[in-house]
Amino acid sequence: MFQLALHSAVFVFYSFDKNKPAIEFYQFVFYANHALAAMIINYIWLPKFFYRKKYLQFFIGFIVAVLLVILIEELVLEQIYFPDTRGRRFQGFFYGLLDVLPVVGILSGMKFAWDLIQKQRELEDLKALMQESELSFLKSQINPHFLFNNLNNLYSYALEGSSKTPEIILGLSSVLRYMIYECRTEFVSLGKELEQLENFVQLSELQIEERGEVVFDLPASIPDRKIAPLILMVFVENAFKHSLASQKDHIVIKIGLSFDEEGVLNFTCFNTHRQEANNDHLSKGIGLENVRKRLEMIYPSKYELNIDESTDEYLVNLKLDLN
Repeated sequence: MFQLALHSAVFVFYSFDKNKPAIEFYQFVFYANHALAAMIINYIWLPKFFYRKKYLQFFIGFIVAVLLVILIEELVLEQIYFPDTRGRRFQGFFYGLLDVLPVVGILSGMKFAWDLIQKQRELEDLKALMQESELSFLKSQINPHFLFNNLNNLYSYALEGSSKTPEIILGLSSVLRYMIYECRTEFVSLGKELEQLENFVQLSELQIEERGEVVFDLPASIPDRKIAPLILMVFVENAFKHSLASQKDHIVIKIGLSFDEEGVLNFTCFNTHRQEANNDHLSKGIGLENVRKRLEMIYPSKYELNIDESTDEYLVNLKLDLN
């Protein structure tokens, strides 16, 4: 449809003569000669040479096509339709270029622009696919990391015959079910995410027992919003991991969430740790790089992440626009 509309418009432009409003048959023939050259350029020279960066070959092919149009028009068509006027003498290549180049240039230029638009769409689709694949990969890294830590914890309680073992299994089952089945979408309900975050905190808190305190402060009212899954959980998991690995007692972990009137989530995660402890064995895993990548891809220009680390404290402040 685009080609039909384009050729119709160019033909009207080519054949328009204010002194002769009617369209003659010979005008179709002469225009077909121009259109044939444009088709050769558009469907042979462009894909064969120009799009493969063979610019010299394309330029030569373009000149050859234009010269063929001029020669066919001067030596054949004008001899048939205007033998006693225009066909009596060759008016020169310069005059022929002025006649041919506008039509061939417009037809070829529009085809090139159309191809460019199509390529841009393909690049955007490819970029979206790559982004989706990277997000899936980053998200998938969380599940085995979480499972590995909690299976070790479950193993320890099982060896001790602890009465908390069923509680751990139930909590682990709930969080894993959420991670595996409900986090496949790009966004999840904020209420559901915070519910599972609370389950995660309770599950991780079992590892601390009497060695410190864990505070999880949730607002009484949760706004009806969507959020990318498992982003907040990464900060909480890291807080527990590093505190437990570096301290035997006096562990403090504080997690807080609040919402302002504009729908911005304010998330804080504080934990104590000791830098002098040997933490080289800790896996960097998903870490902050994972979180920053996901935030940048999902919430570009809509988040603010600040991390303050001192000798014995680690504080994460995240502002996230959920509108």
